[in-house]
Amino acid sequence: MPRARAGQVSSGQRPVQLLAGHGAARGTAMGRARVRLPHALEVAEQRVAVHQVEAELARLHRAVDAARTEMHELRQRLQGALNQEVGEFLDLHALLLDDPELLFGLDELIRSGPYSAGYALRLQRDRLAKVFDGMDDAYLKSRMDDLDHVIGRIHAFLQPERPPVMKGLAGEILVCDNIAPSELAQLQAQGVVGIVTAAGSALSHSAILARSLHLPLIVNVPQLLSRIADGDVLIIDGADGSITANPQADNLRDYRARLKEHAREQRELGRLRSKPSRTRDQVDIALLANAESLEDVTQAHALGAQGLGLYRTEFLFLQRNELPDEEEQFQTYRDAALGMSGRPVTIRTLDLGADKADRTGLTLSNEENPALGLRGVRLSLARPKVADTQLRAILRASAYGKLRVLVPMVSTREELLAVRRRMLKLTEQLRSEGHMVSDHVPLGAMIEVPAAALALESFIDLVDFLSIGTNDLVQYLLAADRNNEALGELYSPLHPAVLRLLEMVIETGARHRIPVAVCGEMAGDARMTPLLLALGLSEFSLHPGTLLEVRRAIREADLAALRARAPKLLAARDRRAIERWLALVADTP
Repeated sequence: MPRARAGQVSSGQRPVQLLAGHGAARGTAMGRARVRLPHALEVAEQRVAVHQVEAELARLHRAVDAARTEMHELRQRLQGALNQEVGEFLDLHALLLDDPELLFGLDELIRSGPYSAGYALRLQRDRLAKVFDGMDDAYLKSRMDDLDHVIGRIHAFLQPERPPVMKGLAGEILVCDNIAPSELAQLQAQGVVGIVTAAGSALSHSAILARSLHLPLIVNVPQLLSRIADGDVLIIDGADGSITANPQADNLRDYRARLKEHAREQRELGRLRSKPSRTRDQVDIALLANAESLEDVTQAHALGAQGLGLYRTEFLFLQRNELPDEEEQFQTYRDAALGMSGRPVTIRTLDLGADKADRTGLTLSNEENPALGLRGVRLSLARPKVADTQLRAILRASAYGKLRVLVPMVSTREELLAVRRRMLKLTEQLRSEGHMVSDHVPLGAMIEVPAAALALESFIDLVDFLSIGTNDLVQYLLAADRNNEALGELYSPLHPAVLRLLEMVIETGARHRIPVAVCGEMAGDARMTPLLLALGLSEFSLHPGTLLEVRRAIREADLAALRARAPKLLAARDRRAIERWLALVADTP
């Protein structure tokens, strides 16, 4: 990998610089910058003679085989040192290298041009990029990143001399254009203490994985590669996205103070593991955990979560060529129930649409607007055999704990009625087959479509609980794509319409004695805790990693005082007024 500007003067002679990006994985680190210049497929058009086509095809296939072998060796070398999620990302790249469509397309380009293998690779990459450019979604963006990485590996093996592998990375911060998920574990094992990228998204696979590995990551830093030189000393903060290049004495003192404060805070939070989530005026607030793996379940249990408020099932369907069968799903849901030792476990039915492109053929591949397409409960009703398999697995697992069924993307009463009918029919069927099914499996609806929030009275009699998915609700309510960086300021829960809709849903639930939780990112942000409490929320569902922070915020809150301030919050006319309300509350002892 090329290193940038090797003749650059030492960092001590360069002025301090302050840069800002988007924090994608929290953590603070200091280290030398290791700059990796982007590996772009800038290959000029190159044709070959007809008699050279077979040799060029053979050269391409050797490069693909070499990339596949390299990936296999990496997987084997790191076996046992990786968590499940890391392994899945590596497996995805291996699958892409076996993708017949990718390989067939390359062969056809070489034959039809006839083109060189390198130029065919570039053309195929550009074709794929055009397909993804029209689908501005986090999953699709991250999938293009995966493809880029795989194509880059093949391209590297086409070169007569491969660039040397980066060595001596201990204590260094990688500065690059973008980072692939499969690289992260390897880089961490080599001693990299943080990563800063010019591109990327806080919602990408890489960001998810970096958070899992507790590796600080900052993405989307403007002019990064032109402002940071190889060897610069960097201080990075993955929480706020700040970067200090070539720190001076005062910057170093601040960094040391920040480390001490972080260590102190972690010790304090650790003491809250066994403490109740109770406000200063002695009101108990339920803290549930979001999960998508057994590791998440284990962490939630250890932190004293009162249950799982959202167990995502999509991961069972992604990155594979076949649908999971009933037995595999049953074992997964049963283990989640057993892992929570009798506490409620909320299984969300499949929330998979064309935006989360799978390899099973389950979803539509040509939807112009996947966010408004066949996803959530709509997909389940359109694929009844798939939905029945999942519901049968959940119902069988209900014998092992307090399982609940949560239906995503609800917009009409008819959808819930259809799900209820299927659950009743499948329960009778399972019992006739000799399976044990719980006497009552609660049914809940996710409130993420504005129509569902506004028409809640029309179907609330059909549900046992509600869960507000603020991520999608905010995006649909404000008509602002949450993955569009140009709309970053607009996409925010701190909008009067969002707060009023939240309050309306919470109040309607309370009036009908139906529990209401918030399971979006908003619930896991401790800064938002006073606001949600003021709106009447008494049940939070959040990532286990933020549970203790939110518990602390709850224990510092006076619920009666916050509820008394709610009218002023709901009267706010813009974001600034809401932020002032939050600041005032934070400053009030």
